[in-house]
Amino acid sequence: MEIILSFINDNIEMIYVIILSIILGIQVIESVPAVLHTPLMSGANAIHGVVIIGAIIIMGKADPSNTLALVLGFIAVVLGTLNVVGGFVVTDRMLEMFKKKSPKK
Repeated sequence: MEIILSFINDNIEMIYVIILSIILGIQVIESVPAVLHTPLMSGANAIHGVVIIGAIIIMGKADPSNTLALVLGFIAVVLGTLNVVGGFVVTDRMLEMFKKKSPKK
């Protein structure tokens, strides 16, 4: 218990920043209109390609005997790839909704 309390006392500023970031993020997300939510989220998912590149770099520099780093890097690459692909799928689906439909015969 003393270890936890000393960690909190040593990092109280970072804890405040995280709490304020969570509150600010919730307020920003709640103020986005429903019409804009899907396009913004699909764009944000596509930006997560940076996560993939970062995970690949970390995995490349990790010690081969450090299994935890390699496993976490692999999971980050897989989840980042799913996020990017999902963002593009959502964007493509949205754009299909705006195309004119051909008349039925």
